[in-house]
Amino acid sequence: MNLVSIIIPYYQKIKYIEETINSVLNQTFKDFEVLIIYDDENKLDINFIEKICKRDSRVKLVINNENLGAGECRNIGIDKSSSEFIAFLDADDIWKKEKLSKQINFMISNSYSASHTSYNIINENGEKQSSRIAKNLNYEKILNSCDIGLSTVILRKKILDKNTRFAKLKTKEDYVMWLELSKRGIIFEALNENLSDWRKTRDSLSSSTIRKLIDGYSVYRKYLGLGIMESLFRLFNLSINFLKKNV
Repeated sequence: MNLVSIIIPYYQKIKYIEETINSVLNQTFKDFEVLIIYDDENKLDINFIEKICKRDSRVKLVINNENLGAGECRNIGIDKSSSEFIAFLDADDIWKKEKLSKQINFMISNSYSASHTSYNIINENGEKQSSRIAKNLNYEKILNSCDIGLSTVILRKKILDKNTRFAKLKTKEDYVMWLELSKRGIIFEALNENLSDWRKTRDSLSSSTIRKLIDGYSVYRKYLGLGIMESLFRLFNLSINFLKKNV
C-alpha cells in the first residue's frame, strides 16, 4: 500500500497532461500511486495516456464508459484508493518537486487531517500571472470565500466517509466537499509555500462566470440547505470576495 494516492481526472488536456504527470514522477517523495480517471467518451487521447502510464508502474488508468465530470471522477478515485492520504491534481496543473515531501511532513508532524498550500496562477504558456496565499480556514471562512486551490489539497482518507464526496456540479464541486468537511470541524491547515502552479485557460469551465454563479447558488441552496435569501446573500459575498482576489 502506498502512503499517498494522487487522483487526476482527465478530459481533453492532451497539451498539458504529460507535464502534469512528469511533475508528479519528479517528486522527491516517492511513496505514491497515481490514479488517472479518463473521462472522455471520445477515446482519441487514450493511446497517448496509456503510453504515459507505461512509464511507471505507480501510474494507473481508470477509463469511464461515459463522461461523468471532474467531481465524479475524483469520487471514483477516492473509492479506488487504498492510501492513508489522498491528493488531488488537475490534468493541466503542475507540482513543485518538493510538494508532497513538504506537505506530507507538515501533516504528519502536526497530526493534521486536511491541508492546502499557497500556489501560483499561470497562463496557458506556463507564465506566472499572480499567486494565492494559503491561510488556515474553518467553516465560516470557507462559507464566504473559496480560498482553497484544489491541486494543493491533501486529505487523510479516514475523514472521507461514504457521504463525503464531490458534488455533481460543473464547477464548485470541490467547494461542496470543503464545506462538508469544515462543517464537521475539520480545519484546512495552511502551508504557506507556493508548491503548485494552477493553470488558467480560456476554455476552462472555471473561467465561466455565469456557470460559477449558477453552481455557487446550488452549493448554498441545494447542498447546504440554506434559504433562498441567505443563499443569495452568501452568493453575493462569494462573488465580491472573488472579484477582490482578481483585481
